[in-house]
Amino acid sequence: MSTASVRDRVKERAGAVTVLLTIVGYGAVGGVFLVPQFQALFPELTRSTVDLFAHAIAAVNTVTIGTLSLGWYWIRNGEVKKHAAAMTTSFALILVFLSLYLPKVAGGGTREFVLESAYAWVPLWDWIYPAYLIMLAIHIILSVVAVPVVLYAVVLGLTHSPAELRNETPHRRVGRIAASAWLLSLVLGVVTYLMLNHAYDSTFAAAEAATALVPVVPGT
Repeated sequence: MSTASVRDRVKERAGAVTVLLTIVGYGAVGGVFLVPQFQALFPELTRSTVDLFAHAIAAVNTVTIGTLSLGWYWIRNGEVKKHAAAMTTSFALILVFLSLYLPKVAGGGTREFVLESAYAWVPLWDWIYPAYLIMLAIHIILSVVAVPVVLYAVVLGLTHSPAELRNETPHRRVGRIAASAWLLSLVLGVVTYLMLNHAYDSTFAAAEAATALVPVVPGT
């Protein structure tokens, strides 16, 4: 089957393809938290490797913030090719993130926030921890909700011409929603990463206990 025919098939079934990819994505992330058999597919990681993965994930997310911001800027200035390249790069970075996040959680574990710090300049006000939890919750909700919207915008963008996207699809509206949710989620993810891994202390929860936890921020 030629590339063109595959693209045409996906183009005709953009909604169905989005649903399928969404299910796969949700299944993969849910599997590392809820399915021991799925967790067992990943190698057991040392604490130092888990921390290395966390830092790498935060770096990937920071770069993605940059590429998304550039994509938004370029499309607002009518630079369609640059916008497409930036958004395609951003989507590729999602795949890099998943390749780090899944083995990190399944084979290593996660950190949990502690309102203590090794630095005298870091505030220990009582509202810091609730604020961290609120940012984390918003990040998680946006991460979950954004998946189908982002995928739909990407599928449309990869299978339609610029003229078709403007005149025949809801790509502009969907893309605006997807980019907004995605950017805010990433920013909150990086902020909570910095709080958890650098500014404040934390405890470590091994992978075996992860099945009882709500998914934590990418990069933690």
